[in-house]
Amino acid sequence: MKYLIVGGVAGGASTVARLRRLDEHSEIVMFEKGAYISYANCGLPYYIGDIIPERAKLFVQTPENFKLRFNVDVRTNEEVVSIDRENKSVVVKRLIDDTYYTEHYDKLVLSPGAEPIKPPLKGIDLEGIYTLRNVPDTDQIKAVVTKYPKGKAVVIGGGFIGLEVAENLTAQGVNTSVIDMAGQILPGFEPEIANYVDNYLADQRIITFTETCLEAILGDGKVEIIKTNDRAIIADA
Repeated sequence: MKYLIVGGVAGGASTVARLRRLDEHSEIVMFEKGAYISYANCGLPYYIGDIIPERAKLFVQTPENFKLRFNVDVRTNEEVVSIDRENKSVVVKRLIDDTYYTEHYDKLVLSPGAEPIKPPLKGIDLEGIYTLRNVPDTDQIKAVVTKYPKGKAVVIGGGFIGLEVAENLTAQGVNTSVIDMAGQILPGFEPEIANYVDNYLADQRIITFTETCLEAILGDGKVEIIKTNDRAIIADA
């Protein structure tokens, strides 16, 4: 039996580990279009804030260790670009040299993850707009914060990740605001808990704006103003 796993990190890597425990003899190949197959997603904001001071601490498994531990063929920087279900095969692109090859399978598992949501608004592609989804995103934000530690940042979204990012940016000296279109931050929580967190954020000098919708991002080549339904916020990022 030959398994192909598309995607690493939490979904793909966990699938590989479980498959190997159930079957010691099948061939398993895991494709990951990035360079990292297993890292601490929840730790990314805390590396930005230096709570996790060493970048290496973010990584749970290297491709080499994962291969040795689970006897799996780990192929990083390779992207599955098409599937032929009738012939049970996939076409794979090697991102390092833009070459292609075909790999056959008996069973195929798709765990490609997701892309950050970037609303189709005016100015969404200006310099200074960042998303936080993976290690390269983290490296980019970390570099900007290190270079401009006294900047002004606006975080769109008052959920878990947004608030963690806001707290860690503030810890690095960045003047940070959070906006959310809901009536409170942490929309899935009871108002009493959300109010408690809001008060804590205020003590950390983090300004929150609720019932606030992002309408446009303005600037001459880079972010300068975040325009919402009821205010304009000066920002560098």
